[in-house]
Amino acid sequence: MELKNIDVIWQGCKNADRKAQYDLYQYFSAKMHAVCLRYAKDSQEAEDILQAGFVKVFTKHDLFDGRGSLEGWIRRIMVNLAIETHRKNKIKFVDVEDHASISIHSSIGTDQSNYQDLMALVRRLPIGYKTIFNLYAIEGYSHKEISEMLQISEGNSKSQLSRARTWLKDRITQMEKIGL
Repeated sequence: MELKNIDVIWQGCKNADRKAQYDLYQYFSAKMHAVCLRYAKDSQEAEDILQAGFVKVFTKHDLFDGRGSLEGWIRRIMVNLAIETHRKNKIKFVDVEDHASISIHSSIGTDQSNYQDLMALVRRLPIGYKTIFNLYAIEGYSHKEISEMLQISEGNSKSQLSRARTWLKDRITQMEKIGL
C-alpha cells in the first residue's frame, strides 16, 4: 500500500468507515503485533494489547494531529497500552533467580536470522527485565522517562536493564558452550 493510500484510508477511519478500519488494521497489524510481543508475557496478552490498541486508534483518532508519522502514533499507543497492562497486573520489578532454568528453544545462528533469534531470546526475559530492556534499548526511552511511566525509581530501571543484559549474556554464553 502506498503512502497516499494510507492517507485516504486514515481519512476513512476518521469517518468510521469499517472498510478503511479493516484496511488500516491489515496494513499495520503485523508490525504492531511484533511491538506488542516485545512487552507481553505471552502471545495471548500481545493479541489482547493489539486489539485494544486498534480500538483506541479508531476511537481516539482525533488525538493524532498529523505531526509525525501515523505509524509512530499507533506504535506509541501500543507501547502505552502494554505499560498499562503491566500496571494493572502489578508486575514486580525485582531480581528473578528462578528464571535461570528457562529452556531456550531458539539459537543464535550465524545467518540472517540473528535478529529474529535474539528477539526470541528477549521475549524469554522475565517480564520486568523485558519491559525495561524494550523501553530503553529498543524504544529509546531514558531511565528517567521509564521510571515515570512505570512508577519506579531510576535506579530500579537501571538495575533491571543491567540484570536483563546479564541474563541475555548468560543465555547466549550457555548456547555457545553447547553449540546451538
